[in-house]
Amino acid sequence: MGFDEMDVDTIWMDGEFVDWDEAQVHVLTHGLHYGSGVFEGARCYDTAEGPAIFRWEEHLERLFQSAKPYDMDIDYTKEELTEATKELIQRQDLESCYIRPISFYGYNSLGVSPKDCPTETAIAVWPWGAYLGEEALEEGIEVMISSWRKHASSQIPTNAKTTGLYVNSMLAGEEARRNGYAEAIVLNKEGNVAEGPGENIFLVRDGEIHTPGLSESILDGITRDTVIEIAEDLGYTVHDGASISRGELNTADELFFTGSAAEVTPIRKVDNVVIGDGSRGPVTEEIQQRFFEVVERETDEYDEWFEYV
Repeated sequence: MGFDEMDVDTIWMDGEFVDWDEAQVHVLTHGLHYGSGVFEGARCYDTAEGPAIFRWEEHLERLFQSAKPYDMDIDYTKEELTEATKELIQRQDLESCYIRPISFYGYNSLGVSPKDCPTETAIAVWPWGAYLGEEALEEGIEVMISSWRKHASSQIPTNAKTTGLYVNSMLAGEEARRNGYAEAIVLNKEGNVAEGPGENIFLVRDGEIHTPGLSESILDGITRDTVIEIAEDLGYTVHDGASISRGELNTADELFFTGSAAEVTPIRKVDNVVIGDGSRGPVTEEIQQRFFEVVERETDEYDEWFEYV
């Protein structure tokens, strides 16, 4: 993913709109050295009523919750961050985009303790299509079980979306791509299925839907929560506290990923084992179609999920 001057030229940083090329931090920034930042990834969709940010309130709430374990005080209210984000999207004249708010410990001292470091906050927006490719939404992707395990919640807060923790995701994802796969599946320390590097995972078996519970060291995904609610409204039974063994993946009727970036992406193979009939399954397709109807505002339901720009 590269950026083009034609795409975006402004970033919001600590209360000011600055030129894209001048949105810089000091090389001795604490967050660069120790991964001490928290962030979000949200999407704004092009709808008949104008650009609409999907589940923005929940994303902001998670940003502030993520900061808590690190004693990080974000110096802006949720209302201020919302207004900044809306104005940024308007300034860039974007109908749809990806939104990246980030707060991190900045430059002061370089001890491990960040107590003297200021908290800096920035927001960037840019056009971004399907995370794993448009064809992946229809045809599904091939994934591998990573040799890297997900860190446990007893080691580090797994439900905080922390910059440093994504080294784990990067290792898993790059291992998969080096081996010819589109993405990875990461197991937890017990060897059960946790999630993808940047996605939650769902399994369909005998018409019922299963997804690992929060005790499996997963991030409590907002798209995960969305899909659970949509699936239940469609009449499916959803087991959202499941413990899924590695072997269950191979015998699943269907598998799919969810995430703000990945949206709803089918999985057609795991470690070269064909899942179901090797294409997007009927349950996945129904949920995926309903998801896009919702986010593109083709239905009046779930209006409370949208923040209009």
